[in-house]
Amino acid sequence: MSNNDLALKAHLLRRAGFGASRSELEQISDKSYEEIVEDLIHPERFEEIDEDYLKRYNPETSYHDTHPTHAGKWLWRMVNTKRPLEEKMALFWHHVFATGHYKAEHTPSIVSQIDTFRENGLTNVKQILIDLARDPAMNYWLDNCENHSDQPNENWGRELLELFSMGVGNYSEEDIKQAARAFTGWTFEQPLPLYPYGHSETQFVFDETDHDDGEKTFLGRTGKFDGGDIIDIICEERATALFICRHLYNFFVEDEPQVPAWSIEPPRNPEAVDAMIDVLMSNDGEVRPLLSYMFNSDFFKNSFYKKVKNPSELVAGTLKLSGRYGVMPAEGEDVGKLYGTAAVMGQALMNPPTVEGWHTGHEWIDGGTLNERVNFAVNQFNDVSSPGFREIMERLGSVVKSGELVDRCLDLVGPIEVGDETRTALTNYAEEVGDVDLTSDEDRDDNAHKIARMIQLIVSTREYQFA
Repeated sequence: MSNNDLALKAHLLRRAGFGASRSELEQISDKSYEEIVEDLIHPERFEEIDEDYLKRYNPETSYHDTHPTHAGKWLWRMVNTKRPLEEKMALFWHHVFATGHYKAEHTPSIVSQIDTFRENGLTNVKQILIDLARDPAMNYWLDNCENHSDQPNENWGRELLELFSMGVGNYSEEDIKQAARAFTGWTFEQPLPLYPYGHSETQFVFDETDHDDGEKTFLGRTGKFDGGDIIDIICEERATALFICRHLYNFFVEDEPQVPAWSIEPPRNPEAVDAMIDVLMSNDGEVRPLLSYMFNSDFFKNSFYKKVKNPSELVAGTLKLSGRYGVMPAEGEDVGKLYGTAAVMGQALMNPPTVEGWHTGHEWIDGGTLNERVNFAVNQFNDVSSPGFREIMERLGSVVKSGELVDRCLDLVGPIEVGDETRTALTNYAEEVGDVDLTSDEDRDDNAHKIARMIQLIVSTREYQFA
């Protein structure tokens, strides 16, 4: 692979997945960029991840009511899956349709919701919204189980329009009320009490006796609508396509202003978003053609380092680089700890702060979270026996000249581009180290920590925070 080809494929796998080690990049070196995109948007071409090893070494992942463990297991999947876009889309929809564990404290329903996003995240916007409306975790989170024919609750109907589909300014208060009426009777089967039987699952229930089947007027249409009809109408609106496409652009291409500003702040690249809208609407809401268009577009290919990595991307990508938390976790690699690792950086998976989800881009970074991000990345290379670091050492060869050390390490970590100030600091360290002789086992052992220190400096740079 040429350096440009390698960098572009690495960029694709950072955005459509969670990064790739050099060996993973070499495994796809004979495939064109376009072929890799097709593989990504068709995850069914690859085997699902086998969790048997994980359950053997982390038996607590078999327990049903351990929310941090299941969130940590999700990060482990991000590191090890052969279907990276499947997990990335689950993360995307989890961000858009934010549902928190802290209200219901019912882990099985949250886990089931993420499984649903994993299964339907690449399908059709209409199907995704229908599945969301039938999802027990969302139903409880936004009180639709309290939405009765004689006493409507507007919480779900409001957020469906405001934060999940159309955005502020594209509907009226009356539309919210009519949507709420249409979703009356959409509830769930009450599971057994949380303690000590919190492992019991639940499922969607339509209570016809509690449904308002009267005539409703919604977005200018009139009929005896139910929830499915409301979603059909929503998905016909260009505002919905704009809302979804802007979310996709923000998540995969370039950091946008935050959602509350979208009614007054235009997209950073309105031409790109308009083109995405046209693709989505001309394909009746199918997600795969839209992603194919986006990943193959010039605006995506030219978007290097325009996104701050979210904590999950930073954690999973760094672990892929270090080779830790592999398919068979090593002794002491408790996947449940990964939940806390991302949480202290500001992203508690399966437990977003509000229905609005997380604020992204530069808002991931403050004095505290930056310290956590840097310390985590640096600490992954304290152990020079880790699989990823050993691979880097092997690829460096027998002797590394001082003048080559910076570029060689930047290439193997990313490849990653750095600015002049960062390069000067890395070069100063390389000059202090001098030529590194890795010829004999003794020399390799003596110099491994010098190489590790260079990798630690790279992953602590400003540039490493960007995807």
